Amino acid sequence: MMKVAAALALVASASAFVPATNMVASTRLNAEMVWGEYDDKMWDNDAKKEVYAKWDPTAPRTGLNFNPFETFGGNSPDASGIYPGENRYKDPKRGDVSYAIMLIEKAEIEERIANPKAGEEPGCPGCKN
Repeated sequence: MMKVAAALALVASASAFVPATNMVASTRLNAEMVWGEYDDKMWDNDAKKEVYAKWDPTAPRTGLNFNPFETFGGNSPDASGIYPGENRYKDPKRGDVSYAIMLIEKAEIEERIANPKAGEEPGCPGCKN
């Protein structure tokens, strides 16, 4: 009786090593992933302004259509619109920063906030938030 039970346990455990028959390899994410125009290039304020000028808030958010100045959880996106902690995030190549440059960027930020693009509102298709 003990030999029969051991044989049944051995046969039952062997099925754990057999591949599932309903597994499907998904390549959908790879096909949809579009890297940003400045991927692996300098991701400075001038590059962000160019991406922002092309951004359409009413179109779906992609690696080529995103707001580079939008923050999510206190973080800024990389050159493809991906945030730290998300899959495929790449630490961008950043430009020089000085206090004088930061003051100029601050004035630009205030101008952008005062004059948002048409359709730019929380929850629009081109926004993360």
